[in-house]
Amino acid sequence: MGKKRRLLPTLAAKPEVPLGSPHYVGDKTGETLATLIEYGSGEQDLRETLFTSLEHGKSFTPTFSTLWLNVHGLGNVALLQEVGRRFGLHPLTLEDILNTNQRTKVEAYENYLYIVAKLGRFDAEHSSVVAEQISIVLGRGWVLTFQEHPSGTFNQIREQLRQGAGQVRKLGADYLVYALLDKVVDRYFGVLEALGELVESLEDEVGEGVHLGVLQRIHALRREMLYLRRALWPMREVLNALQRDDGDYFCAETQIYLRDVYDHAVHLIEAQEMLRDLVGGLTDFYMSNQGNRLNREMRMLTVIATIFMPLTFIVGVYGMNFDFMPELHWRYGYFLIWGIMGLIATGMGYTFWRRRWL
Repeated sequence: MGKKRRLLPTLAAKPEVPLGSPHYVGDKTGETLATLIEYGSGEQDLRETLFTSLEHGKSFTPTFSTLWLNVHGLGNVALLQEVGRRFGLHPLTLEDILNTNQRTKVEAYENYLYIVAKLGRFDAEHSSVVAEQISIVLGRGWVLTFQEHPSGTFNQIREQLRQGAGQVRKLGADYLVYALLDKVVDRYFGVLEALGELVESLEDEVGEGVHLGVLQRIHALRREMLYLRRALWPMREVLNALQRDDGDYFCAETQIYLRDVYDHAVHLIEAQEMLRDLVGGLTDFYMSNQGNRLNREMRMLTVIATIFMPLTFIVGVYGMNFDFMPELHWRYGYFLIWGIMGLIATGMGYTFWRRRWL
C-alpha cells in the first residue's frame, strides 16, 4: 500500500492570500496547456487550437457554435485568470478550480454551472486509489475543463469530435458534459476491479495462514475503501442534481443520458459498499483464524502436559529418599517402570488421537 494520507482535507492546506487573489493549491507538474476544440454539426465544422501563453488566450476568436476548452496543469494562474475573464467566471469559481482539495459538488451561477468531480485511477505500484480533481464549467454553447495532470481519459471523446462519430457533434455542449461525466464515472469500474482482486488475494492469504503483514495490509485497504467512498458518494448527489435541471443547461434528451450515468454511479457505490463489507469481514476472519490457531496450539500443549502428568507422578514417587523401597533393589525394576510409563503414554496418546485432539 502507498504512504498514509489524510482522509479529510486540512484547512491549513490553503495558503494565506489576499481576498480576490486566486492561488494554486496542488502539485505543480509542468507548464499549463490549454487545448480548444470548436465544432458544429457540419462535417468540416471543427477547429483545434493549442494555447501555451497568456497572449494566445487573449487573441483567439470563436468560429463555431460549440467550443470545449481543456486546461491541464494549473500552475499558470495568469492564463487561468484570462480564461475566467473571457468566459465570465466568478472569482470564487477560479478559486475553487485552483484549490484541488475541493469536494465533489455542483454549483449554479448566473451564466454557467460549475461541477467538481474526482477522476479516479488505481496505482498498482503502491496498491492505492488516486483521485485527481477535475473541474467542469458548462455555459451556453461552451464547456471548460480543468485538470491537474494530462490524462487520456477524454481521448475517445476528442476522436469522436474529429471524426464526427456518435452524437457528440450533433448535440450541444450539454451532451459533451454528459460524455465527460460518463468517462469520469466509468473510470471507477477499473478501480473497483483492481481493489476486488486485492481483497480476493488477502482472503486467500488469510485462509492459507499466511499472516506476515496481512493485518497491516487489511487496514491499509480499509483506508483505500474510505478514500474511494469519499470520491464516489458525492458524485451520485451531483448527478441527481443535474437530472433535476429545469432545462436551463440540459435538454430533455441529455437528461435521459444523465440518468444512465446516475445508474452507473449507484452501481459503483453498491459494489464499493460490498467490497467495504468484505474488507471489514477480513479483519474478523483474520482474528478468528488467529484465535483458532492459538486454540490448536494450546490444545496441543494441554495434551502433552496431560500425558506427562502420570509419568511425572511415577518418577516423583520413586524419587523420594526413603530407605525401605523394595522395588529399588529389584533387578528388573528400572525396565518395569519404563515399560509402565511407555504403556501409559502410548495409551493416552492413542485415546487423544481417536478423539481427534491430536
